[in-house]
Amino acid sequence: MAVSAALGGVVRRREDPRLVTGAGHYTDDIQPEGCLHAVFIRSPHAHARITGIDVSAALEIPGVVGVFQAADLTFESETARPRLCTDEVKFVGDAIAVSVAETRGAAVDGAAAVAIDYEVLEALVDSTVALEPGTLLVHPDKGDNIAFEFELGEDGALEGADVVVRSRFVNQRLAAVPIEANAVVAEPDGEGGIRMWASTQVPFGVRSQVADALGLPEAKVRVIAPDVGGAFGAKLMAYPEQSVIAAIAKMLDRPVRWFEYRAENMVAMTHGRGHVQDVALGATADGKLVGLEARVITDAGAYAGLAPPQLVLTALLASGVYAIPKIRFNGSCVYTNTAVMSAYRGAGRPEAIAMIERAMDMLAVELRMDPAELRRRNLIGGPFPYTTATGLTYDTGDYARALDLALKAAGYDELRREQRARQERGDRTQLGIGLSTYVEMTARLRTRWS
Repeated sequence: MAVSAALGGVVRRREDPRLVTGAGHYTDDIQPEGCLHAVFIRSPHAHARITGIDVSAALEIPGVVGVFQAADLTFESETARPRLCTDEVKFVGDAIAVSVAETRGAAVDGAAAVAIDYEVLEALVDSTVALEPGTLLVHPDKGDNIAFEFELGEDGALEGADVVVRSRFVNQRLAAVPIEANAVVAEPDGEGGIRMWASTQVPFGVRSQVADALGLPEAKVRVIAPDVGGAFGAKLMAYPEQSVIAAIAKMLDRPVRWFEYRAENMVAMTHGRGHVQDVALGATADGKLVGLEARVITDAGAYAGLAPPQLVLTALLASGVYAIPKIRFNGSCVYTNTAVMSAYRGAGRPEAIAMIERAMDMLAVELRMDPAELRRRNLIGGPFPYTTATGLTYDTGDYARALDLALKAAGYDELRREQRARQERGDRTQLGIGLSTYVEMTARLRTRWS
């Protein structure tokens, strides 16, 4: 079978010879003459009050140029997320200070020598608890833990259903873990501006944030994105560390470079997913979908990154490739004392497909219907362009043909026969068969929400 042949078989790939032969040029390869090295000092606590910082021992280490806190750096703008924390930390990995030295080793030693006293506070780490009355507030001044919320559709989406399946799906939090972690090199350009190299997917976004932080025109900040050793969406936003490194380079009038160590990357780089989905899917007795209800709570982490707009993408794509007449979607993005959430591999859209596909499998079991047949009965067949119940317009598609081609290529009928035979024989080695149909959302979104 085609699927089996591909597993473990030889697959011809198109690779860039320059990269696979070690000739790539990454941010950490940029080493301007006289470049200083930076290491951030981060919170080991999910939530704590900073009661004292002693940098005296760090400053005595040979090669350490300075240990910089928020008060030592001048920023021309404020951000909702502190670039360096002063009074309180809100997640493990929150940056408090940065050690700068002539060598990387000295910078590491300087960071290790900084003594910080904490008053450890209660932490909120469960997004489903964040909305409960009387729960801890991550940002007390906001009055609640809601970073963003919205509703889509009308009540009564399940009216007329003969069968309704309900469940809670957890699309767990994960770390991006690119081979190359975050990295920045910044140097004064000799003309009052800053030149930077950054491992990023959004060099223009980094330029805007750094220019705003330093009070410079954007034309005075040049950001270069060389080869990037993986990103997966986690480098789709500007990071506060980029502005901090640029500010230190400008203040010291020397190049400064920083890269994340792997352990640091696991907490300081944004995480992805983090959805808790309470779902109900209804259908008639013959398997025609009637409606979908979804209550989705998304973890934003300690500060709002890109989690809120991703929740909207999840709502828009909630129907997948199926003609669902009614959809009721309630979404909340909430703060917790955890690492900031942002984009990861599809950014909200895989979460939608996982939700509807899992629900379809449950419905197939409830109806005692083959999951492929259930999908076939409910695929969008046109006419195109087709507008879903969430307002998303599909320009074209032949989903039934795509499903049939996939089933044929996989030898689906043969697999089902083998599965039944094993069950009847009572074989200990059972055969699991997974099936998922999906559509991807690309280009500019044009919906009723626009």
